[in-house]
Amino acid sequence: MAPVYREYDHDELAREYSPSSCVEDIAVELAAYTERSKDAYEALEVRRDLRYGPAEPELVDFFPPRGPVPDGGAPLHVFVHGGYWQELDKADSVFAAPDFTARGTAYAAVGYGLAPHWPLDAIVDQVRRSVHWLLDRAEELGVDPGRVQLSGSSAGAHLAAMALLGPAAPSGRRVAGAVLLSGVYDLEPIALTYVNDALGLDAAAARRNSPLHLLADGPALPPLLLVRGEHETAEFGRQQDVFAAAARRAGARVETAVAAGRNHFDLPLDLGRTDTPLGAAVAAQSAA
Repeated sequence: MAPVYREYDHDELAREYSPSSCVEDIAVELAAYTERSKDAYEALEVRRDLRYGPAEPELVDFFPPRGPVPDGGAPLHVFVHGGYWQELDKADSVFAAPDFTARGTAYAAVGYGLAPHWPLDAIVDQVRRSVHWLLDRAEELGVDPGRVQLSGSSAGAHLAAMALLGPAAPSGRRVAGAVLLSGVYDLEPIALTYVNDALGLDAAAARRNSPLHLLADGPALPPLLLVRGEHETAEFGRQQDVFAAAARRAGARVETAVAAGRNHFDLPLDLGRTDTPLGAAVAAQSAA
């Protein structure tokens, strides 16, 4: 078969953008998010379904830190879930809340609409507005507006990056740091795979929703930490490397890593765990 993108034919490209091709059982991987998130909801104080916009999915779940809040407010970690813009929910995305809140950091999980009901332009707008909303209301939430850290995994990493870029994005200087896990930053190949069945991207939509192509004209970026798992496809590795290099050229301070023994799905479970390389790096960025 003839190549459709780089050296890949259609089937090879689909496999490169199928993270499940690198794990034994995708259902088990995703169940860990839901089960650990359920435990977090049961164990922690939470302000559930805070509304950042009028549409049904425009909601945030906010977990205040455990213990006294320092003068000036607590740090806040904001997480944007993945699922290729068409699966999962904020309710599956609070697995890291116990780790963050135990060390005095508030935690927020962002909800947004899913394809095909919501087009990607609208999804990007929702996540941008959720970040605006949390920054604008930081003080009333007991959060230090200068210590907000944004993260996302897979499609969530793409959305977190888009929240920092583009004309409608909050200034990157307002977010203290961003952690992008196993992200897709150039959507051109996505538009050539099965993932686009739900998204319906044409070439123009893929380009305007690609963080890689917004770096030159975007606001100044905060420090970035880009991490992927050891057990991921070559294209996810290339996406990280290309975006990291372009972000550095745009003036951002960028750290990259490959997490040994981790795959696309279990990597986010380390976000708040300071006994793991990822969790330690996340905590170090927050403290900087």
